[in-house]
Amino acid sequence: MGPSEVALILFGVFALLVIVRVPVAFALGLACVPVFFIDDRLTPFLLLNEMLKSYNSFLLLSIPFFMLAANLMNAAGITDKLINLSRALVGWLPGGLGHVSVLVSMLFAGISGSSTAEAAGVGGVLIPAMKKQGYDIEFAVALIACAAVMGVIIPPSILMVVWGGVISVSIGGLFLAGVLPGTMMGLSFMVVVYIYAKRRNYPVYPKPTGKELAAAIGNAILPILTPGIIVGGIVGGFFTPTEASVVAVLYAMLLGVFVYRRLGLRQLRETMYDSGRFAAISLFCIGTASAFGWLLAYFHIPQLFVDMVSRWGGGITSVGFITAFCFLVIGCFIDAIPAIIIVGTILAPLAASVGMHPIHFAIIGVISIAYGLVTPPYGLCLMIACTVGGIKIKDAIRDTLILFIPMLLVLVFVILVPDAMLWLPRTLMPNLVK
Repeated sequence: MGPSEVALILFGVFALLVIVRVPVAFALGLACVPVFFIDDRLTPFLLLNEMLKSYNSFLLLSIPFFMLAANLMNAAGITDKLINLSRALVGWLPGGLGHVSVLVSMLFAGISGSSTAEAAGVGGVLIPAMKKQGYDIEFAVALIACAAVMGVIIPPSILMVVWGGVISVSIGGLFLAGVLPGTMMGLSFMVVVYIYAKRRNYPVYPKPTGKELAAAIGNAILPILTPGIIVGGIVGGFFTPTEASVVAVLYAMLLGVFVYRRLGLRQLRETMYDSGRFAAISLFCIGTASAFGWLLAYFHIPQLFVDMVSRWGGGITSVGFITAFCFLVIGCFIDAIPAIIIVGTILAPLAASVGMHPIHFAIIGVISIAYGLVTPPYGLCLMIACTVGGIKIKDAIRDTLILFIPMLLVLVFVILVPDAMLWLPRTLMPNLVK
């Protein structure tokens, strides 16, 4: 079989299984089976072999540890301290609690690395609070869902760890490259909140006194140190991403058990169980997606795609828009991690062929696939926020689309101005990022 026939079988069977509601992780593995049986050179045992090889990765250990760190921070009541700090810093602006929601999401993103943990943790507190203060529930849900996307853009980020491991890109460089687009996204959300607040007369908090501001900063300073410890340790070469994830867990346990005293044995046991359960789901997706990706590479399907696209011509900018479009579409239907393994490996040779910097390519891909967390029918963060707010997804679509406009503008900026994304990695990691 040639590359085109194999691609038709793989993607055709996968699409059919997804349509009949087979879970994506299983659909990816089952889509490989016909090819293993049809081609005489292959055996079905290779499916299990490739899955096991993908799990034999020290880097992948960071995924369950980062998830555990985020859940421990949630259980330790870190969210409340971040809310108090955000209220003191931006709560006095028009639409106070809306600005607080955005800033809390930015701060929590620097701790968790997970958008779903952020949507559940921040949304569980702030959506009811916004509703109580007279905010339209549809806007509150849309804002929390869209702001949660920053959880995988502002470092540390689980998706960046996966991307770095799969496509061999500096994870420290990816973390640093995510700072600017994440910050731009947060500021753009605040502009939208300001406009909504002026038109709908949302309430504000009184300006804090100097003493109140100092108290809020003092109570939140220890959690805020988390991203500095993780990213600074990786960039400074003190530990690897996996070791950084373990340090994050130990630091979260230290805060929760000894400093804030909110974590007992029961809470620790429940948090570890939940983290292990969700990590197992993600890792199983990685296994089946890796087998799927191995078949793509074995039959040279990425090169087939490169040859097709290269006939159209174009350079870095056009490939950037192609990358964004592919990830935006695929993100509507499947989880981010398998999408990275499959689509990322297909598009990586195309990006290399036009001379696109691997970190620039990675940031476009991570941001684009992260947007799938708020785009139906998948839209996991939107689902979580709607569940917390007690509304249907269709009710939040209008406000989500409005908030999606600045998100797309940030993505366009990332595509058009690669040097802005690469400035921080090149400045702080000159030996690794050229």
